[in-house]
Amino acid sequence: MLTLFGKSARYCDGLSRRGFLKIGGFAFGSAASLSLADVLRAEHVSGKKASQKAVINIFLGGGPPHQDMWDIKVDAPREIRGEFDPIRTNVPGIEIGECFPKIAAMMDKFVAIRTVVGNEGGHDAFQCYTGWGRRSIASVGGRPSIGAVLGKLYGPTDPGVPAAVALAEKTQHVPWSDPGTPGFLGAAYQAFKPQGEGTSDMRLNGMSLDRLQDRKALLGGLDLLKRDVDSTGMLRGMDAFSEAAFGVLTSSKLVDALDISKEDPKVRERYGDGKPYKFQYDGAPTCNEHLLIARRLVEVGVRCVTLSYGRWDSHGDNFNLVRDHGSKLDQAVSALVQDLDERGMLKDVTVVVWGEFGRTPRINPGAGRDHWPQVSCALLAGGGMRTGQVIGSTNRLGEYAKDRPVDVQEVVGTIYRNLGVDPMSVTLRDPTGRPQFLVDRRDPITELV
Repeated sequence: MLTLFGKSARYCDGLSRRGFLKIGGFAFGSAASLSLADVLRAEHVSGKKASQKAVINIFLGGGPPHQDMWDIKVDAPREIRGEFDPIRTNVPGIEIGECFPKIAAMMDKFVAIRTVVGNEGGHDAFQCYTGWGRRSIASVGGRPSIGAVLGKLYGPTDPGVPAAVALAEKTQHVPWSDPGTPGFLGAAYQAFKPQGEGTSDMRLNGMSLDRLQDRKALLGGLDLLKRDVDSTGMLRGMDAFSEAAFGVLTSSKLVDALDISKEDPKVRERYGDGKPYKFQYDGAPTCNEHLLIARRLVEVGVRCVTLSYGRWDSHGDNFNLVRDHGSKLDQAVSALVQDLDERGMLKDVTVVVWGEFGRTPRINPGAGRDHWPQVSCALLAGGGMRTGQVIGSTNRLGEYAKDRPVDVQEVVGTIYRNLGVDPMSVTLRDPTGRPQFLVDRRDPITELV
């Protein structure tokens, strides 16, 4: 990682920039490592016209309890139902859990899916970000995430803005901070991941601003040497992409989007900060500000933002965890959707909130719920979907989908459809040259289109 300290410099945007930014994983001129220039170069290959459609994928790491959120089982015995009551929403006939009053008040902007099936049971975000199991075509690199696919198909909307950004905090259980794999598309399409504690301290490590231009000139000279010995000609034309990499480094767009101190204080108050962080253990914090940053990122052109919110692995003390995490999630998600709507962005931005599986109907002796991949839930908004509805229902005990099971791949296929990508026809070639569909179950959720 490079760090930038020292005096300010003035760039082509006319702004004077101080050396306080930290951009993780920014590597220059090394044949053995991936540079940001490589990422931009690879994203440019498709030559597609930029699109302003985007997705914010909020991963509830650990597996949220479906029967304590969107599917309260009022007719189940106490050892199944738990401690929560349903509350009415602003859509007649729809009720959700009592921990989500703000979402209930604007349920016309949401869709609750109560019957998500197809979870493999892994404690990670892989299926939520790709639609596939982790072992699928692993021999050729595995399945790419939504963000990687968008980078490949469309490229960046702006040279100074990455196609995909991952805000997931580093977690002790590492898979819960998965930024989304590039899969067989290769490391050039990995999500840009700001590093450090949160995202407020992006800075270029160990280099002053006045040395940056010298480094840039030196790298240009090294690239000339590499081209001189390159018999294939593949290294020709790299200067333009190196310029784009430096453009991201010095662009005000990405930097300003990550700096919520520039946000209206009333908007920040609406989102809240999610503190104090409770029940975190080996998972992610309930960082409400990440959802605000996500809105700011898609506003400047990022196509896909992923983040991990909370630690929902409630083997014990499930109900106090849901009271804490649920009320904070309620504030953050309702604020995000309201914010997008007020800015005229909601029809183009898809918001999805879900985890890797559901939790057991029967409450265990520790007042917790254990892993239950048989059925889980999801909450969606925006993207031009037909909202204000509930899809599917589970049986009386919340054990399985009684009607309208919705496969994980159907959710991902619908996200692609909202982003202007036709999962019925679009394929990407894997390293063997074989075309791969983005998902197997390619019809979008018919109730939403």
